[in-house]
Amino acid sequence: MSSHSIRPEDVLPDGAERASFNGLEIRKGTVAAFVANARALDDAEPGTETHRELLAALGNLAPQLAAIGLFEVFELRNPDIAHVVEATICKS
Repeated sequence: MSSHSIRPEDVLPDGAERASFNGLEIRKGTVAAFVANARALDDAEPGTETHRELLAALGNLAPQLAAIGLFEVFELRNPDIAHVVEATICKS
């Protein structure tokens, strides 16, 4: 672990589109995509195709976010998302 603060450009230099964390290539925008899908899920009717698609998208992003350690420092409040993330990460 670092003993100093980390800036975004320390993690992903200007002009870089991807970085490798724990063996996974992670594209810039992954965290923002996860947050956007999580917010959209709040407006989606459970059981609909949209709801299922959003949960699938969140599940697809979960291993990458686990690789950067996001779920070690943040707790998911939405139980549907927490279930999908847990199920996805346990399969990885």
